[in-house]
Amino acid sequence: MCDCVIVNRAYRTELDPNNRQQTLLSRSAGTARFAWNWGLQKRIEEYRATGRSSNAIAQHRQLNGYKKAFFPWMYQVSKCCPQEALRDLDRAYKNFFEGRAGFPRFKSKKRGAGSFRLTGAIRVFQERIQLPRLGRIRLREKGYIPTDRHMLSATVSERAGRWFVSVAVEEEIQVPENDGAVAGVDLGVTRMATVSDGTVFENPKALNRHERRLKRLQGSVSRKQKGSNNRAKAKLRLARLHLRIANVRRDAAHKATSWLARTKSAIVVEDLNVQGIHKNHHMAKSMSDAGMGEFRRQLEYKTLWYGSRLIVADRFYASTKTCSACGHAQSIALSERTYRCPACGLEIDRDLNAALNLEKVAASSAE
Repeated sequence: MCDCVIVNRAYRTELDPNNRQQTLLSRSAGTARFAWNWGLQKRIEEYRATGRSSNAIAQHRQLNGYKKAFFPWMYQVSKCCPQEALRDLDRAYKNFFEGRAGFPRFKSKKRGAGSFRLTGAIRVFQERIQLPRLGRIRLREKGYIPTDRHMLSATVSERAGRWFVSVAVEEEIQVPENDGAVAGVDLGVTRMATVSDGTVFENPKALNRHERRLKRLQGSVSRKQKGSNNRAKAKLRLARLHLRIANVRRDAAHKATSWLARTKSAIVVEDLNVQGIHKNHHMAKSMSDAGMGEFRRQLEYKTLWYGSRLIVADRFYASTKTCSACGHAQSIALSERTYRCPACGLEIDRDLNAALNLEKVAASSAE
């Protein structure tokens, strides 16, 4: 028997705007960016003067009072652009004070047009999407976004000169009964993931494969005169390559996590301190290229969709140092790719050994 679950799900696809719509999209993103920077500056000034900070609701009222006299151009875009930007700023402050993120930073157009979120009258058709104050914009991928769902919001973003929309919908999904095997999954740098049943998902190493071209394009940007059209073209070529690298990495993670969530009833992964590892300058680039944080994030929601269960092993569980056959523990250098147990004589791939140890965690957590 399948269970029905109501979930919030996002569908992301590329837009195909005309010239007039591109101008409106840029204007909307600029308004959201201005509202964020204005709100951040006001909060900093308020805190220095009074020792207290404002909130999104109070700042939105204050900004509405300034609109007519100082920012009349804001009326050209949807009211959601500044309103949702101030809500995002509120969330960023909360994440900072709760230790989940750093202090909010000012946004710059130099890092791209940015994004903005819209709520309200959002309608999706087979070939177009209708957004408030923007009208109907063509979609490059026809029929991907469902047309019969309740639309919660739409987030429009720009990457490398291309515009994307991510539509958040509320939908009911059928969660199937998953009677697959239990699997331990060891995430790594050389291999993206090693499963305890012997399946290996190779790391596409998208950054490493394109590193030479990346350096060449970065050098091309630095040689161009600031503010020139040639520099803008060079920056666009560089941004497109960065987007391609990100897409290759994300695609590999999606294929692996979807297979795991569909075929395994329980998946055990390690609670890796990804942010801590990124501070290690010898491993930061390789860890970023592996995309371990994204891999776990995808598993968290896909296991709910496909009736599987995600188990996170303790961060200090010595899955790599422990023999999967006899339980003997020993230190092993990072360069050693084969685990050799002096107690029972087992010789096994170090990643597979770690995955087998992680598989055993599922049994102990079920007790």
